[in-house]
Amino acid sequence: MALLNFRKSAPGPVASSAAMEALLKGYSIEVMPRTAEKVDDFRHYLPAGTRVYIAHIDGTPIEDMVATAKRIRAEGYEPMPHFAARSIPDAATLTDWIARYQGEADVRQGLILAGGISEPRGDFHASMQLLETGLFDKAGFTHLHVAGHPEGNRDIDKSGDAGVMEALRWKQAFNERSDASMAMATQFAFEAGPVIAWAERLAAEGITLPIHLGIAGPGKLQTLIKFAIACGVGNSLQVLQKRAKDVTKLLMPFEPTDILAELATYKASNPDSLIQSIHFFPLGGIKTNANWAIANGGASAAPVTPLPESK
Repeated sequence: MALLNFRKSAPGPVASSAAMEALLKGYSIEVMPRTAEKVDDFRHYLPAGTRVYIAHIDGTPIEDMVATAKRIRAEGYEPMPHFAARSIPDAATLTDWIARYQGEADVRQGLILAGGISEPRGDFHASMQLLETGLFDKAGFTHLHVAGHPEGNRDIDKSGDAGVMEALRWKQAFNERSDASMAMATQFAFEAGPVIAWAERLAAEGITLPIHLGIAGPGKLQTLIKFAIACGVGNSLQVLQKRAKDVTKLLMPFEPTDILAELATYKASNPDSLIQSIHFFPLGGIKTNANWAIANGGASAAPVTPLPESK
């Protein structure tokens, strides 16, 4: 499949091809049921075995989530659906959802988070409560990821820095008693410096959970600014706002080349960093993001063979 043509931008940070390839190795990407429907076949774009997070926006029927996970599994990828605590009424519902995911899509991984709504739908309001049920371990989940916020979050910031660190230490301790492998998947960022400082601070505090760093994929600048404001990504938003003031760049698509080049160079010099891999938010489209990754050092999509016909 032909790749999209990505124009060379103005000179910025430069990383060696080996460093960029190492950083992008094993990257993950996020979809929603409605965005997944726009992709004819993920095998045209993603390397085989890629972890595909499935965002569960409040109100999305569980049937749509399970159907998306089933399709992703059938096309050769690892589905990792979101389990948003505040959208799950009770433990019985959680048990049912886990059973559906495993029965229809062989789901073994999940991103456990509080969720984007302010008022809980039922018994749960925090990711820790979902983990504490023990239902994921009972179901044999191999990977449990939790949310990380390098630049803060309007919700968790209410508890102050001490509260945020206490929650991270709880998750660190849970990692020691869970059979699953745990990691932090972060909100997207546009600037490397704050993310690196955050990762180094966590390491100094004794946190060892690997970081799967959120990065916004290529897209229209206006689109990225809209999402950044909605998600409250903080200081990194200034990078986009500064770019928006330059009329020569305003109409050009944003590409994450500079931040990834800086992170690749940092990671090459600091191989023990908690920053382990990249997680893409394809705000400009899944196909565009996947093709950009291939063009910039990511693994190529595998040759496509027809899927077996459903009986």
